[in-house]
Order: sequence, then C-alpha cells, then structure tokens
Amino acid sequence: MTGTTTEPRQSPLHELHERLGASFTDFGGWLMPVRYTSDLAEHHAVRQAAGIFDISHMAEFRIEGDGAADFLDRALAGRIGAMKIGKAKYSLVLAGDGGIVDDVIVYRITDEEFLVISNAGNRAEVAASFAAVVTGDARVQDITDKMSLIAVQGPAARGILEATAGIAGVQPALADMTYYSWALGSFQDRSLFAARTGYTGEDGFELMVPNETAADLWQAVADAGAAHGLVPAGLAARDTLRLEAGMPLYGHELSRDIVPAQAGLGRVVAADKAEFVGKDGLAARDTTGARVLVGLSAEGRRAGRAGYAVLSGDDTVGEITSGALSPTLGHPIAMAFVHPSASAEGTALTIDVRGTRIPATVTALPFYRRQK
Repeated sequence: MTGTTTEPRQSPLHELHERLGASFTDFGGWLMPVRYTSDLAEHHAVRQAAGIFDISHMAEFRIEGDGAADFLDRALAGRIGAMKIGKAKYSLVLAGDGGIVDDVIVYRITDEEFLVISNAGNRAEVAASFAAVVTGDARVQDITDKMSLIAVQGPAARGILEATAGIAGVQPALADMTYYSWALGSFQDRSLFAARTGYTGEDGFELMVPNETAADLWQAVADAGAAHGLVPAGLAARDTLRLEAGMPLYGHELSRDIVPAQAGLGRVVAADKAEFVGKDGLAARDTTGARVLVGLSAEGRRAGRAGYAVLSGDDTVGEITSGALSPTLGHPIAMAFVHPSASAEGTALTIDVRGTRIPATVTALPFYRRQK
C-alpha cells in the first residue's frame, strides 16, 4: 500500500510570481516564493527602501458575537477583552499543558468583532483549539480561502502606499497609524484592511484584500514603488530580516514543547486571568533548569544553523534554532535554547559548525533595531 501526498496549495498570486521569475518552496503546506533574484539584494532593499511580500499563506479567522471578547480571553493567553478598537495585539494559543500551539496577532474591529491571523502550518490546530472553547455566543469563521495578504515593509513603505493608485479612503490615514494598529479603506472600490505590523523589524504595513483584487493591488504597489527602490521579496529574505529583529518562528523558536517563558514571551501571558487554555498546565509545569532562548553573535563568515550544538567548554548546553550570516550586521547571528547557567548576556560559548568550534557570545535580542 503506497502513501498519498498532498500537493502544496498555491497563493492567489502564484502566476504573478512565476512571471517575476520567483523560485518556490513548500512552506506550511503552501508553494511560496523563496526568492526572486538574490536573497541579499531583497534583504538590503527592505532595510534601505522597501520590499513587497506575498503572505497569503497566513490563516485568518473572524470572531464575532456578543461573547467574542470573552471567548478570546479563554482561547488565548493574552488579555484580549481589554483591547481598544483599532488596535492589534500579539498573543499565543496554548495547549492544555502550557506548550505553544501557535503565535497569533489579534485585531479588534468592533466591540463584538475580532480578526485573528495565525501561521499557515498551524491553521488546523488553531481552528481545533478555537472549536474546543467556543460557545454559542461567539462565532468563529475561517476566512483564509477568501482573502489575500500582501506585506510592504521598509522605510519607504508608507510613502509608496500613499502614492499607490486605487487605494482610497484609508481611515485613519497611514501617516496617523501607530505601530500595531489597523485602518480600513478601499482598493478599486473593494475592501482594504491595512495593519501597521510586520515581520522584518522595519516600519511597514500588511494589507488584506479579497483574492480577486490581490494581483491588481500587488501591481499597483509595485508601480508606485518602482521609483523608491521597492523590490519583490521572498521567504529567504523574510527569514534573515526576522532573525535580525529577534522575532521567533514557529517550528524553530516556538513549539508545543516550549512554554512562553522559555522563549522570552512570559510577558504575553496574562497569568492573573480567571481562566484560559493552558493556565493550569503552566502552573503545574516545573521549568527548573529548562533551556531558555538567547541570541548568539559570532565573528567570521561561518554561521550556526538550526540543530547545531552550543557548548560551554566540552559540555553541550544548548542547540541553535535559527542562524545566518547577518546581511545587515556582516557577522554570524543565531538564536538558541541554552541552559540557564549559560544564558547571561556576555557569556562566551562555542557553536559546533560541522566539527569546527566557532566562538560565540550571548547577545541581547534583537540584534538589529531600526532607527525611528
């Protein structure tokens, strides 16, 4: 008996990416652009000007009803009911034992409506977690298949979007939006949701539109950005950008085997809430001696990669979760889980890079912080 394989899904923008010469990879069950020209060129464009990303693989859930806020307070680790309309919040979906099912961003649309965006590969797990908690006074709708997401990231992002033909009526205006807020407008007379969020460490926006208008929006932004240095950017650049910014990636820094405090996300958990999934599991869990997430900086050109051992002397004290030669900083950086005894900033460690010991130093995250 032979097993069956499932073909990765394609973004509504797939044909556009093919015309742009993209190389593709399977990411979270989706066939997504990994690069168009050069990883380095795309990375530097985002840091210096702007990049446009297809992030339509992300999953979107609309939560509505009188009990929407109470439901999300039970389903997520953060304090959602206290959010103001127009704001966004980073939060976590936890398993019963306190492990991380996914990290999400929540947007409060009205008193009784929220949008939750989760990672592509965890769509089914998040849906199942929500279904286990939801009651009749809240409704959960998975709208992933109807909507496309486009991110425009970099110091020129706002100016490019303000010059994009077809975008109209954005309120509040893009210039007036604060970090982790959202606005509504239109593109070609269809709905446009704009959030001042991103996964690159730069200023930027994430735009949600119906699938039918996604290609036109991409092209309009590309046309407006041509004079500003905007380039299409793929997952490879997005990964090095988020690593420099110290942002965790599910499956690397986050998993069901990790509790929030280990990943430096203890602040995300509103432990004093009366009830939420994972509260009892976190309280019962003994994390004494559990590895914690740190940044590592090294010299030279050889970078530690996911799975490489981290050593203190001859003792293995941890493991790399993400690593790369930083395009912006010019030296190797990594995130790793290490024993608490090796986690203090400035601690000298080594990384086993294919049998060669590479000196590394524990460094505060993020590695890169944009100038305001």
